[in-house]
Amino acid sequence: MESVKQYTIEPPKKFANINFSELWRFRELLYIFVWRDIKVRYKQTAVGVAWAVFQPLFTMLIFTIFFGRLAKVPSDGVPYPIFVYCGLLLWNYFSVALTNASDSMIINENIIKKVYFPRLLLPFSTAITPIIDFAVSLIILFILMAFYHFTPHILGIILIPFLLLISLISASGLGILLASINVKYRDVRYALPFFIQMLLFITPVIYPVSMIPAKFQWIILLNPMSGVITTARNAFLHGTFNWHLPAISLGIGLVLLIVGISYFRKTERFFADIL
Repeated sequence: MESVKQYTIEPPKKFANINFSELWRFRELLYIFVWRDIKVRYKQTAVGVAWAVFQPLFTMLIFTIFFGRLAKVPSDGVPYPIFVYCGLLLWNYFSVALTNASDSMIINENIIKKVYFPRLLLPFSTAITPIIDFAVSLIILFILMAFYHFTPHILGIILIPFLLLISLISASGLGILLASINVKYRDVRYALPFFIQMLLFITPVIYPVSMIPAKFQWIILLNPMSGVITTARNAFLHGTFNWHLPAISLGIGLVLLIVGISYFRKTERFFADIL
């Protein structure tokens, strides 16, 4: 009787051994995951994609009342609603993408246990999905600028894909790291909302970087979203561009991505057992 060969499928032990050809072969599965998440996101909601409008719009109104009117936070010479909404546009994408990516292993527990596929597709797909909300919110930004008779600079429009890419890299890197930790320690999904809330106040969303003393500005720029949001505001509202800021954000985002994927690949072999 002919013997039957048995194979054990397990991920490589080193980051450098990532099978990029395998990820490419499963690219259609990535599209399926993204489309599935989009349908789940909007199918059972009463107002659907309008949530992408309400959340940043009402947040902008609250920040305008308390920080723009009462606290008199400076806004670099532009109407405060436009100033804060421009920051919220990218911040909301980052926070939603990070939250979704960190929960991706837990949410897809049943699939992970039953079928083999590159697990990295899950956090990446959930980080891509909020781009739909970003696009809708971007339209609202243009409407808001028109309301205040403020013309956006073409430089800001050109930089949108680049800044969104940096945000995606940063959210994916940190999200992948937290997703792998979340498999074993479920505290992550409860602690993350508090962490994101605290991170909002150390990111220049409701205030300009110029409010921080120059000698301490390098600290806040260690947050990759600080450079992204500051660059977006400068380009959109003033037509200026300082390449150092997005370069720093991109570098930090890539470090987060490398660390996140490295740890993910190191712990991936245990996911099905723990879940």
